[in-house]
Amino acid sequence: MTDNTPHATTPHTDARTHRLVVLDMAGTTVADGGLVERAFERAAERLGVEPGSADHHTKLQYVRDTMGESKISVFRHLFGTEELAQRANSAFEEAYGELVDGGLIAPIPGAREAIEKLRADGRTVVLTTGFARVTQDAILDALGWQGLADLTLCPADAGGRGRPYPDMVLAAFLRTGAVDGVREIVVAGDTAYDMLSGVRSGAGIVAGVLTGAHDRAALTGHGATHVLASVAELPAVLAEQERESGA
Repeated sequence: MTDNTPHATTPHTDARTHRLVVLDMAGTTVADGGLVERAFERAAERLGVEPGSADHHTKLQYVRDTMGESKISVFRHLFGTEELAQRANSAFEEAYGELVDGGLIAPIPGAREAIEKLRADGRTVVLTTGFARVTQDAILDALGWQGLADLTLCPADAGGRGRPYPDMVLAAFLRTGAVDGVREIVVAGDTAYDMLSGVRSGAGIVAGVLTGAHDRAALTGHGATHVLASVAELPAVLAEQERESGA
């Protein structure tokens, strides 16, 4: 966890009603060009899953279907034992890190500017991921994003459970002290699991974005209150909603 946020000790009086924004990374703020699938294929091969086999196809489809979930949880389902799951996760993280180091990721267009605008507007921004901390830091380093957000969280920072559980959103709420209640939280992501984690946390706004894994139907079907073309639209959407509500 990296934390750049002062912790609040008194109730907030800021007129803005949504002062804590919890953003997913891959597919939402970061374009990884399918690196999750590529890293999984490398990891699966190390564990003896033959490329092109029926087993390989079935496992890869499960990875696609569970985009947004904590990767160790995915591997526990796929490989059955904790030992194999940990081996697969380590191989995946290593492979993904190598791909990141190879320059194969980039910001979603307008994402950095959106984060900067959200913070300039007085909002606290937290970046979350289903990856391990070492991989999250590799992504942040590759993009020059260390310090861009107020706080970064991975599943281990929230007790080990990633999405679709609400734990990372609630950890952001507790650790930043940015808002007085969960209804003042905004959650944004590109997967159904991002939407579920936002809904389960009680967030007032759960925004899906169409730059990643899942389409509009999947996002709305899992609780999205808004669906945006990109996270770049989020600052304006929040500002407009607050103008309409008189905040």
